Formats: sequence, C-alpha cells, structure tokens
Amino acid sequence: MKVIEHLERADRPLISFELIPPLRGGNIKGLLALIEDLVAFEPPFIDITSHAAQVVYEETDQGIERRVKRKRPGTLGVCALIQNKYDIDAVPHVLCTGFTREETEDFLIELRYLGIDNVLAIRGDESTYEKPLTLGRSANRYARDLVGQIRDMNQGRYIERGLLDAEPSNFCIGVSGYPEKHFEAPNLKTDIRHAREKVEAGGEYIVTQMFFDNRHYFRYVELCRAEGIEVPIIPGLKVLTNAAQLRSISRTFHCEIPADLSEAVESDPEHALDIGVEWTRRQVEELLDHGVPSVHFYVMQSAEAVGRVLAGLT
Repeated sequence: MKVIEHLERADRPLISFELIPPLRGGNIKGLLALIEDLVAFEPPFIDITSHAAQVVYEETDQGIERRVKRKRPGTLGVCALIQNKYDIDAVPHVLCTGFTREETEDFLIELRYLGIDNVLAIRGDESTYEKPLTLGRSANRYARDLVGQIRDMNQGRYIERGLLDAEPSNFCIGVSGYPEKHFEAPNLKTDIRHAREKVEAGGEYIVTQMFFDNRHYFRYVELCRAEGIEVPIIPGLKVLTNAAQLRSISRTFHCEIPADLSEAVESDPEHALDIGVEWTRRQVEELLDHGVPSVHFYVMQSAEAVGRVLAGLT
C-alpha cells in the first residue's frame, strides 16, 4: 500500500521508522534483530536510507591510493527483505547526488519488479565524488528534478525515447522538509518555496528533518499551508541518547538542541538516555495532541530508546 493511502485510511496516528543499511561487508543479523524489535510497534512503513559513493584515501603498500566506495550499498536488498519477509511497506530513499538519471531509472524499475510502490526523493548530501557524465548520461541537480523524473515514469515516460509500450510505474513520492530550514537556504521562506516546488512536481507528502523543539514544526506547517502546500507533513524525531550527540547531531543535521535539553544532559551525562527519552516522549504527546497524521522516528542501531518513548505514552 502507498504511504498516502496508509495516512488516509488510518483511524489513529501512525508510527514509522527510518533505518540505514549495514556497512559494506557488515553483518545483517544486527539489522534483522532491530527490524524484529520494531515490528512489534506495527509500523505501516519503514524508510531505508540510500548512500552514494564517496572518495576515500587509503594507505597501501604502493602508497596512498584514491578509491571510490559506497559504504552502505544494501538499500535495495533491505527493502526487499522488509517488504517480502515482514509484510511492511518499504520506502527506499532515492538520491540525486552520486547517481545518474539512467541509474535512477534502473533502480526504480527494480523497485517495481519487487512490488515496492513508495519512494522518498531527496537531493542527498554533497559527495566527495562526482560521477562523470559520459555517453549522453545526465543527472538530477535538485530534488524537484528527481521528483519530476519519477512522476514521468508514473506517466509512462522513460528516459529512452520511443518506448511506445512502456508500462507506467505507480510510485507514491515523498519529499523532505526542514522545519529549521535547509542549511543552504538563505531563509525559511525560501526553503518553503522549494518545498512547494517539490510538491508541485509530484511530491505527495513531506517528512521533516529531525527537530527537538515542536515550535519549529508547528511554525513550519503554518508557513507551508500559507504557501499553498496541502499535503500531509509528517514530523521526524530522534531520541538523544548520549552527551556526544549534543554536538554531532547539531553539526551533522543542522538542527538546534534546546538549552533545557542540552543543559540537563551536560549536568548529568550518565543519564542522557533517560533524559532524551523523556524529552521525546513529551514531544510526541504534544504532537499527537495537535493532530499530526504520523510520527516518524530516525533509528540507528537500537530500538531501545524508541521503545521506551512509545511505552511511556499515556
């Protein structure tokens, strides 16, 4: 079922999760155990991140060598596992950065063959590796361009011209939103205009970047509605679990950690998980009181923190 259908048919707010594939050569058992833990919460869909190749420099017997690697190449396989073993709709992330439009089309075709009907279209982080565009290949520069490509496939228009009998795809297209604005945007108003462009191109719902102050989300939704964006806007949350994340989350995801939260963790770092769980629980309760359609949790390696949040809801 499509994400938008899950939202339309739900008689209560939904809970969904976002996972990352294992590192190259990593053990799938840890991810399987994590999925088993999350299945208990009956998520209608689970997102799986995608990762482009990066340039790395490694020391070898011949000296320092430049190599191009994808550290987490398992998005397609993990999606197939989630959807076919656990009967949960998988939502693979599809990136602009690091992939040609031709590679994207091939990936989308493979998703169709697996019966996967949902994708989240995002630009992706800047990469240290830019794939050379040869033999007439092209790339999507912005998320709205990627959304447009997926929409074209939904209408039976593929990159190769003249495919008169091409079968249309039927993807539900999600896009990202940034309650505190994307770090490259000059201001929130401009960033919301970009969100509107993604929706106009074919985006059917928005999942937000993580935030720790609900006021950012409420303001973002208000400004989106004023801009004419009427699609569902799903809040994305992450449980802060240790003191080191006060800096790493802020630095990596460009989101503010409220002073009350950071001061509580810094004064009692040994109980950072307890503090983070209680903070997120209060966030979720307030969001549910405001009638959000769903809550989306960014999960890394363990379901413990999210499980404690959900168990503590009244």
